[in-house]
Amino acid sequence: MDNTTLDVPAPGSSFNFAQHLIECNAARLDKTAFIDDQGGLTYGALFERVRRVANGLLALGLRREERVLLLMHDNNDWPVAFLGALYAGVVPVAVNTLLTADDYAYMLEHSRAQAALVSGALLPVLTSAMVKSDHEVKKVIVSRPAAPLHPAEVDMAAFVAAHTPAAKPAPTSPDDPGFWLYSSGSTGRPKGTVHSHGNPYWTGELYGKRVLQLTENDVCFSAAKLFFAYGLGNALTFPMAVGATTLLMAERPTPEATFKRWTGGVGGVKPTVFYGAPTGFAGMLANAQLPAASEVALRLVSSAGEALPAELGERFKRHFGIDIVDGIGSTEMLHIFLSNRPDRVRYGTTGWPVPGYEIELRGDDGGPVPDGEPGDLYIHGPSAAMMYWGNREKTRETFQGGWTKSGDKYVRNSDGSYTYGGRSDDMLKVSGIYVSPFEVEATLVQHPAVLEAAVIGVNDADGLVKTKAFVVLTGKQPVTEDELKAFVKDKLAPYKYPRQIEFVSDLPKTATGKIQRFRLREREKQA
Repeated sequence: MDNTTLDVPAPGSSFNFAQHLIECNAARLDKTAFIDDQGGLTYGALFERVRRVANGLLALGLRREERVLLLMHDNNDWPVAFLGALYAGVVPVAVNTLLTADDYAYMLEHSRAQAALVSGALLPVLTSAMVKSDHEVKKVIVSRPAAPLHPAEVDMAAFVAAHTPAAKPAPTSPDDPGFWLYSSGSTGRPKGTVHSHGNPYWTGELYGKRVLQLTENDVCFSAAKLFFAYGLGNALTFPMAVGATTLLMAERPTPEATFKRWTGGVGGVKPTVFYGAPTGFAGMLANAQLPAASEVALRLVSSAGEALPAELGERFKRHFGIDIVDGIGSTEMLHIFLSNRPDRVRYGTTGWPVPGYEIELRGDDGGPVPDGEPGDLYIHGPSAAMMYWGNREKTRETFQGGWTKSGDKYVRNSDGSYTYGGRSDDMLKVSGIYVSPFEVEATLVQHPAVLEAAVIGVNDADGLVKTKAFVVLTGKQPVTEDELKAFVKDKLAPYKYPRQIEFVSDLPKTATGKIQRFRLREREKQA
């Protein structure tokens, strides 16, 4: 696809992403844009509040490209805060709501955030972070306060009401810094990933419109929260790019909470599009309250965050009659760049390159690998982040001359689709041959007794690497270690079966639901 057919300004010309969304929806001001647990917000009311927040931030003395911390649960105030900052040319730093005061203290200092927008329920942990930090925050703006506020804090509703709408957006360009997202930091300090004003435009056009084919008639609901790159596209960029409506949920995306929204229990509307992750789908399919297909209005279901086991997708389709469209994205690329299609799903693969993105698989020598052989995944596309803030070494390691190194291993199939092989640092060499932990895990979860599985490498008595599986059972039927070993041997090459299996009650995961195999490796070393 020729990207020049898209109506995006040239680098250096004027482009403000918040203003772009306002212009996209100028004829929909009376339509509902967002619905949270307290009610709906029309596009017209949203855009007025966005412009008021922009003026309010400027009135605090914030200047172009200075940062504001955005620590908020998913509700109608989140897009107001995020887009208000963008409209003002201020850079929102959207952070995970599940972290500790120490994490937030680091992020405040690292980003040098001049103000903070925070949910009332999260104000205590932010206050603790500010006490721990030497960095001074000018003002704390509190969404839906849960207790009386101190002088340095202001109710967001009062903050919005106190300012007139900004007359015009900051004259940013598509290459100007727009916002930050922090990486999960599963192996160290999280990295501040800087995205431009143009980057969300590209993800909306190339994936939201052209692959998922969203329309203004859709009602979107994402289990992934707005502070994640995946959730930001799902619940803000994509629906707003086409004028759709989004359901927002502040609480954790448990199966019960998800089902409540699927069946119209909030706002009286049922989502037509749902975005989830494999761990969540596994939990939902194992839940006794799983609704019938006739109770939901879903027409499209998306998955990302970790590779989708084929068995999960097939079980979901048998129940609901809908395919799960699996893809892979990253914080660094902002959203999905490799994906199945609603009309072309091959379970067990992550699909084909999203139009507008190029994919290369490279070997240890940096050269291309043939089809059928594992290689390191590199992506070339218009939504790549600008840098990791204050981390030149990691920036150079990841962003290489227009290509982004993902840190994932993949195999290209003869039909041009790609099969996930695990994170590059998770790959195992058993009997001199690479083994993908994900392949073994995906096989284990096909057994009806298995809910989840994680596979790592451990050294045997001879110092040779062998696979060990940690397995969470469904509790629906008994199974032995030998039975599961035989089950894997029957489906995979013999050397791939797990030599050890340990039954556990749960698996260590990141906030996005990704299995943290390194935690299991650490536990084995300490045992």
